[in-house]
Amino acid sequence: MKSGFLSKLTFWKPSKITGDVGVFITDSSLWVCKAQKGTSANTISSIPVLKHNWHQAFEQLKAQFGPVRMQLVLSYAHYQLLQADKPNVEPTEIAQALIWAVKDMVSEPVGNIHLDYFESSIIPSAKLSVVVTSRELLMQLVSACETNNLTLVGISIEELALRHMLPNDSMAHMLVAHIPQQELLLMVVKAGEVLMQRRVRGFNQLNKSTYEELQQGIADNLSLEIQRSMDYFESQLRQAPVTSITIAAEGDSNALANLVGQNFNQKVHAQTHDGISGLLAQLALQELTRGDA
Repeated sequence: MKSGFLSKLTFWKPSKITGDVGVFITDSSLWVCKAQKGTSANTISSIPVLKHNWHQAFEQLKAQFGPVRMQLVLSYAHYQLLQADKPNVEPTEIAQALIWAVKDMVSEPVGNIHLDYFESSIIPSAKLSVVVTSRELLMQLVSACETNNLTLVGISIEELALRHMLPNDSMAHMLVAHIPQQELLLMVVKAGEVLMQRRVRGFNQLNKSTYEELQQGIADNLSLEIQRSMDYFESQLRQAPVTSITIAAEGDSNALANLVGQNFNQKVHAQTHDGISGLLAQLALQELTRGDA
């Protein structure tokens, strides 16, 4: 039968992979990044997700890009990142034990919790960073990919994707990242590891701030939050000061970096990008092509 008539019909054969894409998943869109052949440029596209119809969105992705390989990055709306005590159990039992350790800190019912965790090899600690998301959501995403003959390589989160923006060296570097309508993210990375991260409320409209608003208080308020993070990093984690501060935000980020830089000895600069959501899709693609997925 394999060498017969049916084997000659192309739609019976698996589709060939047409390339790699990085996908950043928000509540309302798939942001897709695909490298342009023969150039160093990337194509960024936004595909709407209507009423959480993931199948329809990934069907549109396939229609536009073909049967690609994908690395997904979830937006913060789709997960929680918590600190929890490391259970005193066998390594194979840690994930199951963590479910009961975090169940009262998360919004998902116990039966719908899917979690993973990571820890630092640099800072000895009895704590783990625990990523909690909806098992139902992940099943919907996987099903949508499989149905549309898309190859899902891995799923990551904002913090782990954004760490690749900072230098991978022996010094500590701070990132201040803001996606419109979300809480502000402050994190410190050293040697490619996330050593500290925190979310801060009150900056949801940062991307819409005028220069006058930045100058009249927002930059100073942001500097205060940066200083608090640096103090915690140095005093509680007993680490040397960060050597640089990178701001990744929409709006007048260059002006914001200049104003914040007046309050610190460290170099403060704004990350160049065409939109934070597109940047996260690009970082997802980098994870895939780098082999981190």
